[in-house]
Amino acid sequence: MCRVLIIEDEKNLARFIELELQYEGFNVATSYDGREGLDLALKEDWDIILLDLMLPGLSGMEVCRRIRAAKETPIIMLTARDSVMDKVSGLDSGADDYMSKPFAIEELLARIRALFRRMEGKKEEAHNILSFRELKVDLDARTVTRTEEQIELTKREFDLLVVFMTNINRVLTRELLLDKVWELGSYAETNVVDVYVRYLRNKIDKPSEESYIQTVRGTGYVMRK
Repeated sequence: MCRVLIIEDEKNLARFIELELQYEGFNVATSYDGREGLDLALKEDWDIILLDLMLPGLSGMEVCRRIRAAKETPIIMLTARDSVMDKVSGLDSGADDYMSKPFAIEELLARIRALFRRMEGKKEEAHNILSFRELKVDLDARTVTRTEEQIELTKREFDLLVVFMTNINRVLTRELLLDKVWELGSYAETNVVDVYVRYLRNKIDKPSEESYIQTVRGTGYVMRK
């Protein structure tokens, strides 16, 4: 069942939307305050968020920016302000769609369905994309980017990175990495793994930030959320 979060301080409108969405089979929660809505948006997983622009506690624009900094949850902004600049500001802050009040519930439902279709299309396109923090690996193109900056890796470094990114939170021993990347098992020295992890860290890490690949003493390495 799809989960919808409504962040709207007009209680009558919020209740009307909530009842209509429940009738359509959605699981709905409602918040009337910007800060409370932001906490709900970040603490729980939602399929879509309906977000008012003018909210007490924290503006809808700021709520949208903070959600988008942490999650990719689809957001439809709802507002009585319908100038072009307001719409541009809403979309630039991270909203996926924008509806001016008053609106027909049928249009809102159609926008939600259209947004779900777009998200499904993105999921299909991203099927061969691995993402972790600021890193993105395109398996088909065999490219690696960090915040849109391309990182040049050798074939071995790329294969090693893919193994880490497909095993997030799993501690990988040097022997396992040898087997998966070099296919040599115990017939090679495990220090070759240490050498290539160092090469990889030099290319993907930023000096002031925690390394993407963490050392687990006496065992191996892990990429950990």
